[in-house]
Amino acid sequence: MREALITLMESPSAAPPAPRPQSPPRRDVPITTGPPVKRQRRWSAVALCVVLAVVCGLGAAAAVTSASDRTRVLAVARDVPAGQVLSDADLTVAEVSADAALSPVAAAERPAMVGRRTAVDLRKGGLLTVAQLSAGTGLGDDQQQVGVQVKRGQAPSGTLAAGDRVLAVTTPAQGEQQDPKSQAPPSTMAATVVSVSRPDATGTVVVNLAVAPTDGPLLATRASQGRIALVREPRSK
Repeated sequence: MREALITLMESPSAAPPAPRPQSPPRRDVPITTGPPVKRQRRWSAVALCVVLAVVCGLGAAAAVTSASDRTRVLAVARDVPAGQVLSDADLTVAEVSADAALSPVAAAERPAMVGRRTAVDLRKGGLLTVAQLSAGTGLGDDQQQVGVQVKRGQAPSGTLAAGDRVLAVTTPAQGEQQDPKSQAPPSTMAATVVSVSRPDATGTVVVNLAVAPTDGPLLATRASQGRIALVREPRSK
């Protein structure tokens, strides 16, 4: 009986096998299909760099083009009064952008400008133009010059320039009456305009006239009395 009991205990059906533990169910991880953010940012930075490079290139090209359009011209180095002969020290060279509205004298013409007489006052820093100079060199140097103060209405307004030929007409003295029956022409003197000053607040200008040596004293006397009016002769074409 003892042997039977031992046999029963060793039998595999005596104790059922223990159940195996089950693992928890796996969860499916969803697959995302969104765009790669880092790659998009990288392409945006590259595009921005390309745009900046193009803009910088265009700016450099514009700067080079602008610099190539600049031209060397003559400018006034110091104040020069009307009627004075230009010296080399009165002139300097400036670079300006090409503009059809401007007509300054080219820097290469500097030797030809030295010795020319100014027709108007020149201010330091201004560009020199041919219109600011008298028609010739040394205008009136071989003649007498007389400064005539001309009030508004005694000369053509704003049209007198250096080199113009004029008639200095003697006007009646204050209180003097002319005989209407007298047809004698007024006394006149031929003169050439050397320079014209800027008008003052009343419109009065001083016109420097070159006249023959025999006419200088008489013209100065009548000009001091305010009895001179100017008539401009026709300009030659």
